[in-house]
Amino acid sequence: MGLILKILIYSYLSAGVWSVHQMQWLPCQFTDEHVFINNEGHTETQLIHREAMLQFGQKGDAPVNPNAITFLIASSKLDLRRYVEGVEAEQLECDLRRYSTEGIYVRWPVIGAQEYNRWFSCTLRHSRGLFTVTGFLRHPSDEPPPGEQDYRKWPPIADREVLTTTVAMAIKTKTPLVKVALMSQPKLHCQFDVDHKGANVTVEWHWQHRGERNKLFSYTSRAGQTQGSGVGLKALAAGDATYTLPLSKMSSEGTYICSVSVTPLFSNVDIILHIEEPPRVTLNVGPTLSLLEGEDQKVVCEANSYYPLDVEIAWYEQDPAASGQRVGAPLPKLLDNVLLSSHKHNKDQTYSLSAFFYLKASLRQSGKQFTCSVSHQSLKVPIKKHFILNVQEPGSWMFILCVGFTVISLLAILFVMLRYLHSARKNAVEKKPY
Repeated sequence: MGLILKILIYSYLSAGVWSVHQMQWLPCQFTDEHVFINNEGHTETQLIHREAMLQFGQKGDAPVNPNAITFLIASSKLDLRRYVEGVEAEQLECDLRRYSTEGIYVRWPVIGAQEYNRWFSCTLRHSRGLFTVTGFLRHPSDEPPPGEQDYRKWPPIADREVLTTTVAMAIKTKTPLVKVALMSQPKLHCQFDVDHKGANVTVEWHWQHRGERNKLFSYTSRAGQTQGSGVGLKALAAGDATYTLPLSKMSSEGTYICSVSVTPLFSNVDIILHIEEPPRVTLNVGPTLSLLEGEDQKVVCEANSYYPLDVEIAWYEQDPAASGQRVGAPLPKLLDNVLLSSHKHNKDQTYSLSAFFYLKASLRQSGKQFTCSVSHQSLKVPIKKHFILNVQEPGSWMFILCVGFTVISLLAILFVMLRYLHSARKNAVEKKPY
């Protein structure tokens, strides 16, 4: 009994700690709109940036900042904070805007909803680009919408007004920017949720690049119709619209758009896909290069099959003993006689480039390490390939050649003599009388 009581107390305290650490408010920028007809009879929109607060609580709560516009998000089925769990408020960028239904009127089907609503969109972005979340805030109103072009007659919002809202729909991606190599199958994350069951949801995926736009997938819950592939229907029923890309090619680059529609709301998230293929680096010499003093050798470092185009190749000379030291070691010497080839465009749309120099062997360079360093945006650290130069004096090589020739000659003479003696002995045995 005592153990159970301890567990209950611990659970209660843990819940209290969690509620204390939940995000209670967030400073936001409210981009208001003033739409008017100019002197030439054209419609213009003036954007007005106003100070606002996103505050989580209950209807009737006092504003945290009474000098700002407060968007008070009351508890409902959708808690916007659930999509940013584990993230500090300082890491979030908050943007609030009015949302126009463009004349479409639908009574929002939740218990206690009033006849009319004023809509706002709230977008939360991680400062390091880890995710993007957009929530639609519903503010009940007794006033009917002012006609089809409701955005021309926005109801005014006072500087210290408190707008009590609830989150009606939310859409999120955890992959706003995706970088993949060729022949991979990345998953483009997209999830959504609505504050009531049985909503008529339409989900679509589009690909857009250089003015071209193609539909990849579409699904309508009311009709149960699906076009295209890449999204799991079971996952889709739970609000997971993640799209699995076929094997990536160069033509896969572009912007992928996940859109979710629940009348009268429509939202989408953009996911930018970049192809980054790392280079394959090779040298035309082995780990050790042996040369005679004064001999010339063309040394080539080649970076193959990389994408995108920009790559940096540099050659360095260094004492191999110093390359492993972190403190007090002399810096590698950058070679300035390096030449670059022209970029080669391969059939698979990747690129290749080589950097070469002519090495004239000298004894003072013997034992030096020559390193080729290749940098590319697909690499966290440069790829490095190196070789050790071994230089010999011409005289020593002549001595070795002479000694080798002499040894080979003596072995040949010995072999001939042994064959002659063997043959003579054989003949003597055959002629011996019995």
